[in-house]
Amino acid sequence: MLWHLQAPIGICIFSAPVASLTLRSQFFGLKNPRSAVALGALNEQLWLLQRVVLHPTYRGAGIASAFVRRACEACPVPWIETLSAMGQINPFFEHAGFARVGTIRKTRDSRQGAYGKRVSAEKQTKSANSEPVYYVFDNRDVHV
Repeated sequence: MLWHLQAPIGICIFSAPVASLTLRSQFFGLKNPRSAVALGALNEQLWLLQRVVLHPTYRGAGIASAFVRRACEACPVPWIETLSAMGQINPFFEHAGFARVGTIRKTRDSRQGAYGKRVSAEKQTKSANSEPVYYVFDNRDVHV
């Protein structure tokens, strides 16, 4: 949480990462990312920065990237990852100390969603150009 006097003005939400992500496997050199050993190490050493929320009054004040950096440094894990749909046009996470690893490119038929379900035309239109950027924060110097 980020506080201004007695008022909460921001929050970073961390969660467990997804089991497998191609860019993560490439970045960390994982050969079998879904093995029991890899999944155990993943849960011990990596968190996902899932959401950053800052009160609208404080947006544009230049405090968000420092807030995110400090929130990541407070985490008890050596690595933090995040995905950003706006990463192509806004280097926010790079200002916070994240390394840009790459872009998640669409490879499958965009009409197919998770588990083979059909995706609505509206959702196809909304996500037509969405290719999130994958970032990693190296927290090893802080996490000893």
